Amino acid sequence: MRGRAAGAGLLVLAGALVAPSTAAGHGLVGKQDLPIPLELFAGAAAAVLVLSFVLLALLWPRPRLEQVWARRLGPVPSVVDVVCGALGIALFAVVVYSGLAGVQVGTANLAPTFIYVLFWVGLVVVSLVFGDVFRLFNPWRAIARFFAWVASRLARGGLPDPLPYPERLGHWPAVAGLLGFAWLELVYSGRDDPSTLAVLALAYAAVQLAGMAVYGIEAWTDRGDSFSVYFGLFARLSVWERREGSLWFRAPLAGSTRLEVLPGTVLLLCMMIGTTAFDGLSEGPLWSSVAPELQQLFADLGAGLDTALELSFTIGLAVSVGFVFCLYRLGIEGMRLAGGGESARTLARTFVHSLVPIAAAYVIAHYFSLLAYQGQAAAFLASNPLGEEADLFGTASYQIDYTVVSANGIWYVQVAALVVGHVAALVLAHDRALAHYGSLREATRSQYWMLGVMVSFTFLGLWLLSAAN
Repeated sequence: MRGRAAGAGLLVLAGALVAPSTAAGHGLVGKQDLPIPLELFAGAAAAVLVLSFVLLALLWPRPRLEQVWARRLGPVPSVVDVVCGALGIALFAVVVYSGLAGVQVGTANLAPTFIYVLFWVGLVVVSLVFGDVFRLFNPWRAIARFFAWVASRLARGGLPDPLPYPERLGHWPAVAGLLGFAWLELVYSGRDDPSTLAVLALAYAAVQLAGMAVYGIEAWTDRGDSFSVYFGLFARLSVWERREGSLWFRAPLAGSTRLEVLPGTVLLLCMMIGTTAFDGLSEGPLWSSVAPELQQLFADLGAGLDTALELSFTIGLAVSVGFVFCLYRLGIEGMRLAGGGESARTLARTFVHSLVPIAAAYVIAHYFSLLAYQGQAAAFLASNPLGEEADLFGTASYQIDYTVVSANGIWYVQVAALVVGHVAALVLAHDRALAHYGSLREATRSQYWMLGVMVSFTFLGLWLLSAAN
């Protein structure tokens, strides 16, 4: 059994090392801009993962992250929640008002850039560095807390207790919300329309307030609020944590080991990776050759051109998420060869936290250039959020500086993000395997297939980056 598991890992690795020759025809920033050939980068990335796996087997003999080490730094005043919540509400109001009242041009209105760049991408980076910042600024959570505070003082006899959050509901509301946002960003033809984004933002806030009213503010925030769950997952990789009214410093990655795995959690993380992967795939030649055929198929069935295109992209999005889910389950099925008798479902839930750094790596690798360039637009859009003639802060004339980072620099950041993210995933999987199997030998055997999964995810990310450019 040990020989077969090792052989399987070597086969995966060998196939991965051959794969770059196929992907090398697509330069990430144009062949003339690549500082090192893609084959060399891909081979080096695989070597780093394999070396990390070997070093973990030799130097990491017992679990170190399951019992989270943390040091209390000091109390966090409750006024911080009030101030940050008020700022979050104000910013939400500005973005919605800009979308409704401003010019209906995506690049000239604050709403699209704020939502797709600063919020969707920028907050991921902020969460990785500073922890769960979104929870402090979450506008609908702040609104709910304010009305709960007012109602508690007006109601005689106190407020009725919220309903218990149903276990079977799990993370499914968060899955539905994030999938809807991904569909909006990647599929919907009117994705850049400011008024549409504003209306959807108000509708989303209304749903969150309803959920909080029924199941409680914190219970819904932790499980049902898509964006709170999304940014909270990345915040688990940070060294900063706020709990029990205090600020704590903890070991990197350790927060993810306490992830509450609920119904829908596995699909949630596979979807986070798969939707970002489809964003890269949709910009490459493979999808460009497939999408027109799908669009024509739906057009022949009577759909309009826009609807046919949206249907074809919807299928592509679903297939990408399904592919990532199947790749993860392949690694899980391989782990069952190590023994223990656990079902694939149990193992998938046990090791799903190792997907969090991969999701973070995909976001940074794919959207780094968007954040570096389009993120600068916040300077002039803040002064002129409606896209008219205003200059509130004297920055309306600012222009995007495309020399702030070179094409080579973008490539290095993207590759580094993929490699570091997947090494972190290996660390989390190895540490959990030690705790789960109780033996270094059995834990190492179980991780041969997960090594293959990590290598596959790395090459998928590299191929998508190269194909997209």
